[in-house]
Amino acid sequence: MTAENPVEHVLVVPTSLFHEIGHFQGFCPEIDEYLRRLLDPARMRFEPRDTVEDDPSLKQLIPYCVFRHQGQIFHYRRGTQQGEGRLHSKRSIGIGGHISSDDTRAGGSPYQEGMKREIDEEVFLETEFTERCVGLINDDLTDVGRVHLGVVHVFDLDEPKVRPREESIIGTGFSAPDELIADRDSFETWSQICLEYLLGEAAAGSG
Repeated sequence: MTAENPVEHVLVVPTSLFHEIGHFQGFCPEIDEYLRRLLDPARMRFEPRDTVEDDPSLKQLIPYCVFRHQGQIFHYRRGTQQGEGRLHSKRSIGIGGHISSDDTRAGGSPYQEGMKREIDEEVFLETEFTERCVGLINDDLTDVGRVHLGVVHVFDLDEPKVRPREESIIGTGFSAPDELIADRDSFETWSQICLEYLLGEAAAGSG
């Protein structure tokens, strides 16, 4: 580790703990027990990112933030400058990333600090909003998913004002979930899973 190239340490949880609470594949809306135990400060652990990217015994905890305005979902395509090479050129509805050991310095919740930092790094969010955590995503069927666990947050925006800050976020817009799911295969797996949940939520709300 050098001052010029410090090794990033990211928040991880043992995959065995995730299985102990209750393993699932796909989307799980029952979040309370998971978050209570996974975000327990006594259990928080940060490991070098370059060593955990291929270690399925650990799950990197990722806030996955979805922006919605009047039922329309913010979406974009990941450019080739995006950090996770396995997701290049994929479409996505999620903004977020790793929780870093640096996020412990603010004195609050490292998870909340990291989520806010990731949003601020990736987009300009220029509107008021309400936010709620709606579920978890686990996908053990892909190399990326096997070493990550997503925590899904839906931000309901007063206005559709989200602009990319990072050059790797391209082709942005707002569209209805059913329009996006019609192009399902162009989206990363987590977005596919999220869109299915959002479609179900929209159907329940209109019923």
